[in-house]
Amino acid sequence: MKVPVAVLRLPRGPDGSRGFDPNSLRFQTLGPASLSSVGSGNAADVEQEQQSRVALRERYLRSLRAMAGRPVDFTMYERVRVTALFGASDIDILNFQVSELQTPLGIQKEALLRCSDIIAYSFEL
Repeated sequence: MKVPVAVLRLPRGPDGSRGFDPNSLRFQTLGPASLSSVGSGNAADVEQEQQSRVALRERYLRSLRAMAGRPVDFTMYERVRVTALFGASDIDILNFQVSELQTPLGIQKEALLRCSDIIAYSFEL
């Protein structure tokens, strides 16, 4: 017997709609109004900047995918260095889910690392 699957919907916003809040920083950065705020740049400059952003974003997302299941060395604030098996990132890349986190105080089986606490990270391909 097939099990029905619930449909995941975005919660209703303050205006009753579902989607991004037009006043949020993310919407303003990624929205169509951001193209008009470039200023005196012509269409060719805007297109070149967009292509550069696309290439950088794609490389970064590919590096996240390549890290999955591999040991990653994280350099945190206060000169703390930790190692863990990288699991995943949330959609906004604000947190990393890791396993077997080796800290100076011991090993954590599962943990979330806030990206704002990370200075740098490295892993071997």
